[in-house]
Amino acid sequence: MVSIKSDREIELMRHAGHINYLCHKYLESKLRSGITTKEIDDLAGKFITEHGCVSSSLGYEGYPGNICISVNDEVVHGIGSNRKLKNGDIVTLDISMSYKGYHSDSAATYPIGTITKDKQDLLDHTKEALYAGLSKVKAGAKLGDISHAIETCAHRHKLGVVEELCGHGIGTELHEDPDIPNYGEEGVGLTLKKGMTFAIEPMLNLGTKHVCILDDDWTIVTEDGKPSAHFEHTVVVLDDGYEILTGE
Repeated sequence: MVSIKSDREIELMRHAGHINYLCHKYLESKLRSGITTKEIDDLAGKFITEHGCVSSSLGYEGYPGNICISVNDEVVHGIGSNRKLKNGDIVTLDISMSYKGYHSDSAATYPIGTITKDKQDLLDHTKEALYAGLSKVKAGAKLGDISHAIETCAHRHKLGVVEELCGHGIGTELHEDPDIPNYGEEGVGLTLKKGMTFAIEPMLNLGTKHVCILDDDWTIVTEDGKPSAHFEHTVVVLDDGYEILTGE
């Protein structure tokens, strides 16, 4: 069942989203060659707590980190460790947190130092795909419109669309109905209504769409070892469009 959020609920999610945005900006300022992913995770945990929120990731089905930190060919769910970032890497910070029981979820992929043109294009076009999907969000639209717009953008840039992972509803649970695939047909699926809240999140690969999971049972990587990027925002459906809750 897809829930419609009240004004009060949206305001709580808006606050959680704003702290999420601030956390991204704070961590982005700390990214550099030589920092470990565990140091990033520790900084995130402290920031989230000091701002009155709770990590939605820590302990979720046993996940051990405050946020998900995925490097290069890691698509999602990378765990902070002693691995040091280096010049030329790309790193995805997937941050989810709750405020008074209401969740926000946002991801972005960042360059470390100077990256290749292929990697920069991957970042640019994955972010473009997110906003292509968001452009379809409004009351009366179909869920498939979002999925189709993301897929169309990805294929235009010859990127692999991860099919095993998807966006989702969000609210009092981190993952709620509906699932929002990053591929599909327009004009089909759930009819969007004002007050629905979604986390929309294209995960696109420079090579194959196929992925596999590492022995830690969490980290998902591209099957061909090529880089992956991930951009995500939490949004609320409006009559004539959407509001990004994980923004300023």
